[in-house]
Amino acid sequence: MEIKKDILWRVYLSFLGIVALSLLVIGKAVYIQQVQGDHWKGLSDSLHLEYRSMDADRGTIYSEDGSMLSTSIPYFDIRIDFMADGLREQEGKRFKENIDSLSIELSRLFGDKTAAGYKQLLETGYRKKDRYFLLKRKISFEQYQALRQLPLVRQGRNRSGFIMEDMEKRLTPFGLLANRTIGLARSYTDKDQKTVTQNVGLEKTYDSLLRGISGKRLIRRISGGAFIPVEGSEIEPVNGKDIITTLDVNIQDITQTALMNMVVANEALEGCAIVMEVATGKIKAMANLGRMPDGSYFESDNFALKTSEPGSTIKLVTLLSVLEDKYVTISDTININNGTWVLNRRNIRDAERSPKSVLTIKEAFEHSSNVAMAKLAYQYYSKKPAQFIKHYEDLHLTKRSGIDLNEEFSPLVKHPSRTNWHMQTLPSMGFGYEVMLSPLQLLMVYNAVANDGRLMKPYLVTRVEKDGAILREFEPVILNKQICSNETLEQLKECLEAVCTQGTAKSVFRDALYLAAGKTGTTRVNDGKFKYADGAYQASFVGYFPAGRPKYSCIVVIKNKPHAAKYFGGAVAAPVFKEIADRLYAEPVANPSEYLYAANTASSRDTWTGSRQELKQVLHALGLPLKDSSTAAEWGKVNYQDNQAVLTNLSINEHTVPDVTGMGLRDALHLLESMQMKVTVKGRGKVANQSLAAGMTFKKGQTISLELNKN
Repeated sequence: MEIKKDILWRVYLSFLGIVALSLLVIGKAVYIQQVQGDHWKGLSDSLHLEYRSMDADRGTIYSEDGSMLSTSIPYFDIRIDFMADGLREQEGKRFKENIDSLSIELSRLFGDKTAAGYKQLLETGYRKKDRYFLLKRKISFEQYQALRQLPLVRQGRNRSGFIMEDMEKRLTPFGLLANRTIGLARSYTDKDQKTVTQNVGLEKTYDSLLRGISGKRLIRRISGGAFIPVEGSEIEPVNGKDIITTLDVNIQDITQTALMNMVVANEALEGCAIVMEVATGKIKAMANLGRMPDGSYFESDNFALKTSEPGSTIKLVTLLSVLEDKYVTISDTININNGTWVLNRRNIRDAERSPKSVLTIKEAFEHSSNVAMAKLAYQYYSKKPAQFIKHYEDLHLTKRSGIDLNEEFSPLVKHPSRTNWHMQTLPSMGFGYEVMLSPLQLLMVYNAVANDGRLMKPYLVTRVEKDGAILREFEPVILNKQICSNETLEQLKECLEAVCTQGTAKSVFRDALYLAAGKTGTTRVNDGKFKYADGAYQASFVGYFPAGRPKYSCIVVIKNKPHAAKYFGGAVAAPVFKEIADRLYAEPVANPSEYLYAANTASSRDTWTGSRQELKQVLHALGLPLKDSSTAAEWGKVNYQDNQAVLTNLSINEHTVPDVTGMGLRDALHLLESMQMKVTVKGRGKVANQSLAAGMTFKKGQTISLELNKN
């Protein structure tokens, strides 16, 4: 009996303990809920809620004429929260009533699934109670706008469950055009799975202005580790500012096309071309092309800003130095020893042998004599080399140009006070070696000559805008008001013009309607990948046009493959320069004859051009003797030879400008307009001059100006 009581007592005691513990747990729960509830809810929210940044709309980069060069386009990921109250209330009545019509419209909008396919997809997500269901990735803004008007979706997020996540993608509307200069947005995913964007070009230089100020968005963690935004919690970002550049889309297209034609034809390794406005230093075009492993070409690097040994184009600096220091004039003579000079057991040779040993300084420059320039540098500066280097400093060749691109290379100009200066440095610098300069820096010097001695800072951005309002403007900057005396300047101009009329570029500019001025350059490449002996050459040409009243300066630099068939500057780079100059000169000009050598009136007197049949009829009616050397071509040309009219075919190519000099206006208009060219006319009579040179390529819709005379 006592045992039974003892057992019951223990049972009751255990029961009371359990009851007391239960009451304690219940009490603690009530205390936590009622007294500490706000604290723990806040802590819970802090574990499941977080702020994430919202990128601002990046500003747009424009050309000077307002064309978009780089802009951001929005795109959207579409998700659905199938646990949204609006979809679940009344046992999913709203979802069931709209799913058929929604599926049909989604199929019409995206066209990638049937209506039945979309219905099955939506029902699966609804059944699984997916809170972050991905419906569509990266839809366009136009699709986004259409989607918002579809059944169910238009009822709003709370009722439809549709979540629109907006993002942006950087787009360059003109594709490859100036792509490296404008800048590439290179995105990659880091180790934390975050998207990181790395910019170059103008996109990098002006990144702080373009990107704006990021906003914030509150997001909530849901099952499965996904996050969804909390509606109404956004802190709106401040959009970026717009950049207006100096680039001209048309000039950039002309420049890049001309460069592309040559690098492809010559299978070059890389090339660049820059066009600068003489008076201001504005960069109107900057093209860079590098050969890819598959043989195609892409703007993979900004070669215009990379340094290399310039070769003969630096001879302008050598000539400027000796002229400005009054050591010589361009009419003085120099013995080039038949194109070979041995200096301290080093043999310096001219690339092409001169017809005579004694040349004037002008002749030595126009024929690009290495011996002459090496001799001039050594003879007059070997005892005072710092004086020679001072000219480099005055031309700002010892420092970066300061253009609005962060990736510009620093030049390497040796100084006699440093250990890398040796006996051969000075003569080598005289004709383009042992000095490292970028194409842009060389262009600055030639542009200064064209600009009557004013050295301009090159620049790419004219102003910064926000919503059309100008926030900041950039004006032309003069780095040196006068690089040399007027006397020296006139001699430099004369020599540069002689290169194009008598020297190494004579054959290239023989038929040009304008007078160009410039200098060829051919350099053995020694860049780490290639050694001097490997047979890789860099071809260059730099100058300005029209020489009488220069509007643009331009440089072309092309690195050829080893042992290329063509590698001289006059054969590779100068033709690119001329193609660019031809096209720009042919743009609408107020007075085309302003830059011509002279009106070619003699040829128009003695030549008749027009319909071949009509020419024969006229000559027959006049009873004039005719030698018919034509075939069945539509157009012909009559020239007088030995008092006899000779009729020949006029060659017409649909891709090049025809020669209409000697034609009557009616025939010229018929021919040119049939080729979809726009024609402007000045004067009366036959065509005496045409602004677009015969044989040059043209674009449909391009304007050609004709000058007529009564002869």
